[in-house]
Amino acid sequence: MADIWQRTRILLGDRAMEKLQHSHILVVGLGGVGSYAAEAITRLGVGHITIVDSDRIETSNLNRQLPAMHSTLGEFKTRAMAARMLDINPALDLTQFTLRYHPETSQQVFAHRSYDYVLDAIDSLPDKLHLIKTCIKQGIPLISCMGAANRIDPRLLAVADISQTSVCPMARRVRRELRKDGIVKGLEVVYSREQPRRPAAETNPAALGSMVTVTASAGLLMAQQAINRLLDLA
Repeated sequence: MADIWQRTRILLGDRAMEKLQHSHILVVGLGGVGSYAAEAITRLGVGHITIVDSDRIETSNLNRQLPAMHSTLGEFKTRAMAARMLDINPALDLTQFTLRYHPETSQQVFAHRSYDYVLDAIDSLPDKLHLIKTCIKQGIPLISCMGAANRIDPRLLAVADISQTSVCPMARRVRRELRKDGIVKGLEVVYSREQPRRPAAETNPAALGSMVTVTASAGLLMAQQAINRLLDLA
């Protein structure tokens, strides 16, 4: 079989590729951010990946989520993403949890598994906070995506410590909740410095606007930061 990592190996070298192939990354949430992060780390050569999501693909996902196509409507996101990831790398050691991550299911995700890095792309604030606190408690490095909805400019995305974030309402809430547990820094996040926009069209107040250029860029930044940390690139 041809070396599918040839072009990446040119940049990173044999030792780095071997380390990636022996690394295990957990991706929680396979929406507009997490799906791109999951595929990126697959294409980068990470050898062991666990994906977590409970949702099925809906029509409203077609504008931004990587596995969402008319041919996959109704499928679980984990199943559709697994098919893509294994088609890219048939040798990938892939674990799927078709469930919503929350305190009651977290034990399934973490039991008997050792993760080298975690990518948090959860929308629900309580579930996101639980995952963050679990990783901090267990000493597992992670990067967490803050709010990507209601933004249109991917150039305003940034990677920073949670203590250095501004503008983003979700980052503000995460900072406040973590502070209650004495956590004020040490969590890397992807966040937007763009003020969330008001809807330009009438819609359900619970529905948030989203653009693939922003959500995909956030996911790719998360994947890059994972590689940076695993390989000590930056």
